[in-house]
Amino acid sequence: MSDDLTRTTAAELASRIHTRDVSAVEVAQAHLDRIAAVDATTHAFLHVAGDAALASAALVDDALAAGTAPASPLAGVPLALKDVFTTSDMPTTAGSRILQGWRPPYDATVTSRLRAAGVTILGKTNMDEFAMGSSTEYSAYGVTRNPWDASRVPGGSGGGSAAALAAFEAPLAIGTDTGGSIRQPAAFTGTVGVKPTYGGVSRYGLIACASSLDQGGPCARTVLDAALLHEVIAGHDPLDSTSIDAPVPSVVAAARQGADGDLSGLRVGVVRELTGEGYQPGVQASFDAALRQLEKLGAEVVEVSCPHFEYGLAAYYLILPSEVSSNLARFDAMRYGLRVEDGASAEAVMAATREAGFGPEVKRRIILGTYALSSGYYDAYYGQAQKVRTLISRDFTAAFRQADVLVSPTTPTTAFPIGDKVDDPLAMYLNDLATIPTNLAGTAAMSVPSGLAATTDGPSLPVGLQIMAPALGEAVMYRVAAAYESTREALVAPEVSA
Repeated sequence: MSDDLTRTTAAELASRIHTRDVSAVEVAQAHLDRIAAVDATTHAFLHVAGDAALASAALVDDALAAGTAPASPLAGVPLALKDVFTTSDMPTTAGSRILQGWRPPYDATVTSRLRAAGVTILGKTNMDEFAMGSSTEYSAYGVTRNPWDASRVPGGSGGGSAAALAAFEAPLAIGTDTGGSIRQPAAFTGTVGVKPTYGGVSRYGLIACASSLDQGGPCARTVLDAALLHEVIAGHDPLDSTSIDAPVPSVVAAARQGADGDLSGLRVGVVRELTGEGYQPGVQASFDAALRQLEKLGAEVVEVSCPHFEYGLAAYYLILPSEVSSNLARFDAMRYGLRVEDGASAEAVMAATREAGFGPEVKRRIILGTYALSSGYYDAYYGQAQKVRTLISRDFTAAFRQADVLVSPTTPTTAFPIGDKVDDPLAMYLNDLATIPTNLAGTAAMSVPSGLAATTDGPSLPVGLQIMAPALGEAVMYRVAAAYESTREALVAPEVSA
């Protein structure tokens, strides 16, 4: 029974729970058993809240038994929550030693909405420290391993959430995407990951990396499951000043429509600057096959040019570190978190705490950002990067006049071996080449599995197709993704060995 439940989609689980074919407690226990069986290998979770998950599931069962309608379409379905969203009943570390053991006094809005919807939160997932990384190797609490090949990374920064999905430890997960941290792990693990429009999901209670770029979003194994979760967590929040006060796009209806497999009348734009040179041959071949499939579904495939995308990586790695240096100044050893007593002055304590509490990648980005914002360099670096950001936004605007959605490979390569890039920051940053432009522009994008690509040093591994849409254009994005998904068999990782 456990295997059947852990390999069932969230939509199917919800239907079975709500018709009382199976209890929410049984579903939660099946996933907790799965975590106990395989997480020693994957290390997807930093904290498992078994008792709380079972208690939450029991409340759903009790309400259904009393004849009360489900709190949401996902009531009783388990979920893995990235450890960057505050949870009043669980530690929230953001993958950093500086917050080890911290229990926030409040829930993030995303956390609150999940609880109100009756979703069963299984625990908190591993991540690169403060969401800075592309491999989940920069966590202070150990590396997460890719269920497809335990010697490889699951992507980052949300590798824990993606690995939990691929290893069948949870049917749903929440991630955050600052430069691709939902989409890149989705591509590396054969799962679905969505970066909503900036402001579409509240950032209240999301520990900030780069405030103008961070965006929470749904992670799942199917497009419909992602859409169901999207509608639970999205929507205006007065506690977030950047939250969009507009109706949530009807993504569930769009996903159901797309599953019919008809894209007639839609134009799909191939971004010239995000294909070809620099992409692993198997990744490019998978993308080319996806384009042919979209044409078979009735879409018109056109080429578009976004000439300023080539400057996106450079602009991003000036804007992001600048915001990081400002946001992380709050971790000063005076108010919460780690405190290292070293010397008589507050300054000495602060310096010793930050030296001990922050990892190498966080320190690197703080230093870069402080330099970029410093007197005499602000205009030359940060100011110029913001101008490039404007040009990239204009590229998107022009491209969306020619196409309803844009597409590219999600990542230049398949998942790489653990340790392969951790000492080469530039090589690590290049993983975000195709995903960064969307974050700079604040538009929507998602990654869906597009098959397997051969590697020269191991097994064939998952590849992702990135689908990009205008701001608040998630509905058409989900429609295209669901239509494409309907033509493919699901990717299933090999059984994780304990």
